[in-house]
Amino acid sequence: MAKKNLVTGALILTAASFITRILGFIYRIYMSNLIGAEGMGLYQLIFPIYMLAWTISASGISLSVSKLVAQENAKREYGNMHRIVKISVLLSVGIGFIISAFIYYFAPWIASSILKEPRTILSLKILAVCVPFMAAASSIKGYFYGMQEMTKPAVSQVLEQISRMLIIYFLASFFIPKGLSYACALSVIGICAGEFISFLYVCISYKRNKQRKKIIKKPTLNLFQAYSALLAMAIPLTGNRFITSLLSSIENIMIPIQLQAFGMSNTEAISIYGQFSGMAMPLIFFPSMVTGSLSVALVPAVSEAKAVNNTRQIHRTVSKSIHFTSLIGIGATCLFAVFSKELGLAVYNQEDVGDMLYSMAWICPFFYLQTTLAGILNGLGQQVATFKHNVIGSIISILFIYFFVPMFGFKGFLWAVIVSSITITLLHLRKVLKFTSLTLELSKWVIRPGLAATASALTAKYIMNHYLLTQFSLRWSMTFTLIALAASYIIFLFLLQSITKEDLKILKRNI
Repeated sequence: MAKKNLVTGALILTAASFITRILGFIYRIYMSNLIGAEGMGLYQLIFPIYMLAWTISASGISLSVSKLVAQENAKREYGNMHRIVKISVLLSVGIGFIISAFIYYFAPWIASSILKEPRTILSLKILAVCVPFMAAASSIKGYFYGMQEMTKPAVSQVLEQISRMLIIYFLASFFIPKGLSYACALSVIGICAGEFISFLYVCISYKRNKQRKKIIKKPTLNLFQAYSALLAMAIPLTGNRFITSLLSSIENIMIPIQLQAFGMSNTEAISIYGQFSGMAMPLIFFPSMVTGSLSVALVPAVSEAKAVNNTRQIHRTVSKSIHFTSLIGIGATCLFAVFSKELGLAVYNQEDVGDMLYSMAWICPFFYLQTTLAGILNGLGQQVATFKHNVIGSIISILFIYFFVPMFGFKGFLWAVIVSSITITLLHLRKVLKFTSLTLELSKWVIRPGLAATASALTAKYIMNHYLLTQFSLRWSMTFTLIALAASYIIFLFLLQSITKEDLKILKRNI
């Protein structure tokens, strides 16, 4: 039953992720048309601060709550369970208020000295408002994760995204005419609205859940014991995530600064950063929704097999997971390589985004494998290895950005992304091979999918150029082309025996 709940939960979160990503694309397309590439760049500059605030105030606490709630629920210590939730909310909100005050009062310094962009001051002050709500919501979501009630967090994700979109839509006419500083602030108001609605929803859901179950059992843990249990787990988790988040933030903040060192104007640097981070990369990572779901499902599947020392099951699960991830990655490579300009124009009406998609297309298999391999390593209990590999990758990226971007411009940054991603993926793969004694099936995993992807891409390109573009607009032509590409890719995979019916049965059983 536990395994079924985990798989069902993963599927629910995947469905929510799909909906939020679709809504997110609509949101990004609308925003890019509204505020342009430079406005998107300013908006993306705020994100490192946003992620650092979440990491410190909520990330470790939320995961700790989910684990402790699961433990206490298994022991039927319902009083302890709800005491942990209350303490976690108080702790995260307290930390959230401290971070909020820091961001608000030091916004001018953060904007001018760290982000090197004074136009973000107003956005930072607005962002400070939502930190306590974000922290509290994350703690309560941890309770639902621990209870394996994934529907509530999933619904909160969707409500959060819808709230952002509605706020932007109704307030755009008031903010956009006042310039990019206010346009960026409007985007952050959308974030705050989403976090507040998410907090209200999970808070009401938690109270209803508690009332419905009529929890009357008193806690056996006193306040000190509950705090100790929570902090003992949360501090190292937060520390690890803070380091990786900090390194990632340094990368993102350095990019426009180093582009200016190359000779670009501030406007050009921010615009290119906005195109890449806010437009191109969301498209590149869209297929990773599938591999993200796979990564979530792999943790319990591999952990369960490891617990009973079932090496055959581990080998089969890992093998098929890498196989299906490579199929998605190679298919995405052909999609973004062959239809890069069409996608850039169809989605954002910007050809430059298409050029970025083409440059990043070849790294898609490594991006997606990185996620799947991380899930395998976590299932094998190798979280420390995953953390070390991510730190190494971030350091490589920072060094490339620092030394090569001033010399080669945006190409230097692309090299940073490519080299760091390949490094992390190869380190993950080396560790997985060491623990599983897996044999790489290059013909089935790489060569045949490559041939299938090439054949399907050429087929879809021919259909688009000779039939669709003469009858439909670019966006409709691209939509029909994607359907043709996916269908032909699957057909060629079966014809070349890269996937079989038995493969699908195994995937269904394990995921």
